[in-house]
Amino acid sequence: MNLSTQTQQYVDRLIPIYPVKRSAMLMILHAIQEEQGFISKEAMEWTAQKLGVAPIAVYEVITFYPMYRQAPIGRRHVKVCRTLSCALRGAYKVCETLQQELACPLGGTSVDGNFTVDFVECVAACGSAPVVMVDENLFENITPEKTPELAAKLKTETTPDMLPSRQ
Repeated sequence: MNLSTQTQQYVDRLIPIYPVKRSAMLMILHAIQEEQGFISKEAMEWTAQKLGVAPIAVYEVITFYPMYRQAPIGRRHVKVCRTLSCALRGAYKVCETLQQELACPLGGTSVDGNFTVDFVECVAACGSAPVVMVDENLFENITPEKTPELAAKLKTETTPDMLPSRQ
């Protein structure tokens, strides 16, 4: 497994904190994804070995929780909330417009590698629906009419020299 020394040391310090080794799995997966941008099959196997569990146990966790990714994503991760408050106020149209404006299919990555657009479940900002999260930044009250403006802003803020590359 090709992890930085810092991440490997973090994992080695983390595991003994938990009374049962496998309880450290979520935190280990977060650390791997933070460093590599996604969780590869190799990373799943490495995590399983570190925790003394079968690789299928790690795979089950990765496929259950939507925050874990098994493939690389774009430099900017655009997440549109689709739960009730957001859906009723136009989230589906917002998502459709973002896909068009950013030239990115839902669940895919734009050809230039800059954007991945996904639907997500509640981001806990129902009072300001519809909401869009870009990486860790929350954009509220993004109506279908405001969506092209948001997309334009994202395009101007997204150049390879401004952002870290995700593998």
